[in-house]
Amino acid sequence: MSGVDVSPRPGIAERLSRMIALPTVSAERAERGDEPFEAFADLIGELYPRVHAELDREIIGEGGLLYRWRGARDADPVLLMAHYDVVPVDLSDDWTHDPFSGEIADGFVHGRGALDDKGPLVVILDAVENLLASGFTPARDVYVWLGPDEESHGAAAREGARVLHERGITPWLVLDEGGAVVDAPLPFVDGAAAMVGVGEKGVLSVRLTARGDGGHASAPPKLTAVGRIARAIERLTPGTFPSRTPRTITAMLTALGQRTSGAPRLLLRLLVAVPRLSAFVFTRLGGEPAAMVRTTIAPTMLAGGTADNVLPSQASATINLRLALGTTIAQTVRRLEKRINDRDVTVTVIDGDEPSPESATDNEPFALITRAVATSHPAALTVPYIVFAATDARHFHRFAPSVYRFAPLSMSSELRATLHGVNERVAVSELERGELFHRTLITQLPG
Repeated sequence: MSGVDVSPRPGIAERLSRMIALPTVSAERAERGDEPFEAFADLIGELYPRVHAELDREIIGEGGLLYRWRGARDADPVLLMAHYDVVPVDLSDDWTHDPFSGEIADGFVHGRGALDDKGPLVVILDAVENLLASGFTPARDVYVWLGPDEESHGAAAREGARVLHERGITPWLVLDEGGAVVDAPLPFVDGAAAMVGVGEKGVLSVRLTARGDGGHASAPPKLTAVGRIARAIERLTPGTFPSRTPRTITAMLTALGQRTSGAPRLLLRLLVAVPRLSAFVFTRLGGEPAAMVRTTIAPTMLAGGTADNVLPSQASATINLRLALGTTIAQTVRRLEKRINDRDVTVTVIDGDEPSPESATDNEPFALITRAVATSHPAALTVPYIVFAATDARHFHRFAPSVYRFAPLSMSSELRATLHGVNERVAVSELERGELFHRTLITQLPG
């Protein structure tokens, strides 16, 4: 990195603050209109004049922004990804700071999108702008994708992936949001770890529908449409799908074993040696560990009925599932039908994406990520893991061999709980570290 100014530009917090102030809520785009999204694209040009002037830009889909920074050599490019849409805010929640104020206080930038995903977005753009200011040219092309609808199924990213694939562009490295730098990645493992997602669970939404005889509620039948749906949901317990340890989790446990000693180290070695045992232990731990090793089920919406004294002739429930690696949508639907065991309940697929393949951890792209982490977060061990949320990167793994998911920001468990929740915020110091991560990654790209 000789010859490159490594000090972060002042004002990164202020730039993120201005981004947060634009309510780019993709789920409310019909009500809010396009103005916040168009204003965000204009704001990029104002805050990052060199990015705007020196990089090629095209708009894909409903506001997807694809930038191309031409490199010194003709080699497969790098694709850095983030999204600028955010999830809605429940106005009844008690936010300490207005969620769309972008207020900077107590060393943090506060507001919806600070962590998901405008914070990770701003550190990419700051790094590119700083390098452009220094006259740097990357060894190969660098593409930057800013998505407008990741929180609403990512149609723009799907189209962006199609466009690049049709042009014959196969990224050498794709890096999107996903993991982060965390403390105590497992209950029995201490120390900071940069959790890099090398695989991503599939996502599937299905609708359960039951029909029944309508009529007056004063003389209900033994089993109503609502009753059938309630029974079906009750049968879809967390144990509906078996647990299995993907090879990425074994690699994660192996890496974390480097940090431990005594009884925890012996336990990690045992879990590595016996994948069935690790699947069982992770399932018993619940929460995030359990989500890594099995398909999860979450009923999210219920519907049925028109009045409090009328039996509905139809009732339905929407179920959101995150599919474990190694499974398929078709297999999942068959298992749901078998577990529900009711011919009068129909299972209909609303939307879904298959789980991703697992990207390698013994290649140069992963090694580059590891070196960048060592620069920005030297105390953190780089560890592979499985991402259980859906990212825009899922549209690129079909043709790109090295797809990773990592936001170079430190997030405590308390901060991670603010994602899609209340009092979302990011430390200003972490924005500076994140910018350093991306500058390191870009300047060390092999030709």
